[in-house]
Amino acid sequence: MARLATITAVIAATLAAAPCVCAEAPRYTGWSVTVTTTMRDGGTEEIPAGILRPPGDGPFAAVVVLHDCSGLGARSSGAPMRWATLLAAQGYVAIIPDSFSTRGFPEGVCTQPDEAAPQLRRVAPIQRAYDAYAALAYLRTLPYVDGTHVGVIGGSHGGSSTLAAMVAPASDKAPLAEERRHGFAAGVALYPGCGGQFGTWSVSRASGSYGAITAYNGVYQPIAPLKILVGERDDWTPASPCEELAERAGAAGYPVSIKVYPGAQHSFDSSAPTRYLPNRRNANSETGRGATTGGDPAAWADAIDEVTAFFAKALKN
Repeated sequence: MARLATITAVIAATLAAAPCVCAEAPRYTGWSVTVTTTMRDGGTEEIPAGILRPPGDGPFAAVVVLHDCSGLGARSSGAPMRWATLLAAQGYVAIIPDSFSTRGFPEGVCTQPDEAAPQLRRVAPIQRAYDAYAALAYLRTLPYVDGTHVGVIGGSHGGSSTLAAMVAPASDKAPLAEERRHGFAAGVALYPGCGGQFGTWSVSRASGSYGAITAYNGVYQPIAPLKILVGERDDWTPASPCEELAERAGAAGYPVSIKVYPGAQHSFDSSAPTRYLPNRRNANSETGRGATTGGDPAAWADAIDEVTAFFAKALKN
């Protein structure tokens, strides 16, 4: 009930602030929807999802919204529902799969202790790519969704998961190889962790799993156009690895674009004050912990314009 109350409040606030291109407000289905996702061990699991849809019969283009490390519970940043509500107001069906609550992390994973690392693999970006494709498959069963025009968007942990969902399979045996061949038509990654392994793209670090990046390897190859939006001063998911990823991809002819917001930090798409928390898990810190977040009104406003134009071109035209 706490999660539903939080989500309802966010919907009301976002709709009040966002221009609606439809005659009626979007409709929220609640969390009665479940999608069946494949687990990395080969099993299946049902996870909850919420849907926002425009009024009318459709068929509508759609977007899968992947939440950040704070999840969708009482501690949620609220960013996933803000984006979902905005997109629904622009005429998209938006679905938000909940990757955390039924897997033992209802309060998110941002500050989980080191001993939780084995359990965190159950919600790593590659697993969440499976969740994204489960949501895509569910959308394609709905009569009011245009299943050929579905995008994906996520911030932070959800941004890394977007990169995992959008990367082309490295081989026929790669995870989700068949699904990716008929997958998302576009993706937006907001302040993602570009220092992970995505297909043939990877990095090397001084301390193994965290710390300074010492080398970049391979090329990120998306299945469809990808846009990355990141803050210049982000110390949680820094801009420089994303710039390198986009530069290498573009040089190889792949449709990856990036915009870096001067002075902006992690979670710029919010009105939250700037704060540093020393216990946040951070692969880009020399200690593996500590990160800064804070809203940036100018970056947030521009990101709305960027996402609006990008999805309109990729999913509606």
